[in-house]
Amino acid sequence: MFVQVIRGHVSDPAQVRERLDTWLREVAPGAVGWLGSTSGVTEDGQLVALARFDSEEAARRNSDRPEQSAWWLETAKLFTDEPVFQDSTAVEVDTPGDPSQAGFVQVMQGRSRDLDRVRELMREDSTDWHSIRPEILGNLSIAHEGGAWTTASYFTSEAAAREGEQKEMPAESQQVMKEMQSLSVGEPEFLDLRDPWLHTPG
Repeated sequence: MFVQVIRGHVSDPAQVRERLDTWLREVAPGAVGWLGSTSGVTEDGQLVALARFDSEEAARRNSDRPEQSAWWLETAKLFTDEPVFQDSTAVEVDTPGDPSQAGFVQVMQGRSRDLDRVRELMREDSTDWHSIRPEILGNLSIAHEGGAWTTASYFTSEAAAREGEQKEMPAESQQVMKEMQSLSVGEPEFLDLRDPWLHTPG
């Protein structure tokens, strides 16, 4: 899988939503290899978008299409700063539920001194998170260059997510989290999408 993460401040969330609806109608039908997208605007006006393709080659082919270029030319005018693009093929997906039904998505971004170790710890954690945190419908974990990372967590609702945060984690998971935090460079950012726009082909 290939994921492109786009982030930047926008002037009008409603106009951005209209542009995404236009993309779905006019551009998506010809976007071979497009798997879906997660996007939304935070309360402080930051657009966060994660576009998923089955390969980097498919994403490049879509970027080269005249329809895509024309669409982006108009959409880019809605940004009040220069949007940041981060591409990655180092993607891990965990879907205990149906992320397309999420009512709340939290995107986290940070940096680690040893991202390979962090991803190893996550894979080794044997905690049955589905029984402990049933409100989590899925997680999308993305590794970037230089130890940077992005994680998108899909929840049934923000209220359920906040309630789940208060639960005590198993001892094993606490140890895993402690080691992961020791490898962190600075504090991660939390970007809350309270009105997530979730799209898949068809």
